[in-house]
Amino acid sequence: MPGWAELVRRPADLAREAPAPRTPRPESLPSWPHGFASSSADREALLILSGLATLTARKLLELAVEHPTAAACLAAVRRGRSGSAGDRERAVATDPELVRSALRAADARMVAIGDPEYPESLLDLFDPPAVLFVRGRSLASLTPRVAIVGARNCSESGCDVATGLGLALARAGVGVVSGGARGIDSAAHRGALAGGGRSVCVLGCGIDLVYPASNRELIDDVATSGAVVSEYPPGIRAEPFRFPARNRIVAGLSRCVVVVEGAAGSGSMITADHALDLGREVFGVPGPVWSPLSQVPLELIREGATLIRGPDDLLQDLELAQVGLRDGTAPPDGVSEAARQAWDGLRAPTTPDALAEAIRISLSAALAALLELEVRGLVRSVGGRYERRVGDDDG
Repeated sequence: MPGWAELVRRPADLAREAPAPRTPRPESLPSWPHGFASSSADREALLILSGLATLTARKLLELAVEHPTAAACLAAVRRGRSGSAGDRERAVATDPELVRSALRAADARMVAIGDPEYPESLLDLFDPPAVLFVRGRSLASLTPRVAIVGARNCSESGCDVATGLGLALARAGVGVVSGGARGIDSAAHRGALAGGGRSVCVLGCGIDLVYPASNRELIDDVATSGAVVSEYPPGIRAEPFRFPARNRIVAGLSRCVVVVEGAAGSGSMITADHALDLGREVFGVPGPVWSPLSQVPLELIREGATLIRGPDDLLQDLELAQVGLRDGTAPPDGVSEAARQAWDGLRAPTTPDALAEAIRISLSAALAALLELEVRGLVRSVGGRYERRVGDDDG
């Protein structure tokens, strides 16, 4: 496992209520000890540590200076040498088998920082989540990604714009990232699903829960075709303070952030601010100047965000309009399910090993699927990496 300290690169404050001056680059952190989470006992310790409110990844890095494994860090917390009194009580009381059982019931898995599936883009965060809990497909297969965010109580036109953006991005082969709230979040996911694409829903509660509960069917649909993600283990309820932290993950997962609507001081501005801290591009959809829901996108545009009027503007600015046509995002007909999975995972030139890891099949199954696609003339091998054969690229 690579040193975790070297993986944390750029600053972004964890949770702010409004835009603020960009934070200075933090001093380098001590190196993460080799083999910090290599054993089953260490993975179990991470499972417990993930439920502690105040023990962030950055604090774990500091704790690891004296306690070089996850199990040793957990023991230190249980002895009261780190974290709050509440953390100690929870660390002592948590039964890891109950957590594992809840993960199985939710059809979810734990992905630790440093694991192959852990999204590299999250490492740009000042304090990335030490672990993610994931339902659905491997995040490695859901790239590139664009975030669409906005108001819960959105306008009808805002909902239409978010749906149209999600639809257009899906048809261009781009994953959509958003939260799980009503309004713009839900509209973006529905658009992506309608476009035959995949989206990533980032929760502000435990991976086994849905907030609001009325979105259960939508979130299940997202998990079936894309992924549902949370840094919180099963059983953690949605509370207001969790959503600003959730927003940093939305920004960190994404190549850029599109703000459709948002009132002053809303979570949309927090997400945009995180994106700016990370050096991501921010887009704003203008609305009526008298509408409170237009305040965030208009303020962002005033401060330099790119104005977009709809899907065509976004695709053009991201140079994606032709990408979707060239990539041929629809899976080929008449091939096996494994070949379909392999096709879906080939968003960029990939080695068989990396593809097998990304789509969670064995290496032998991945090689067989690639051979099937190669015989059909759908993929080719270049320098040990497989890529899709499409259109003029073949000549």
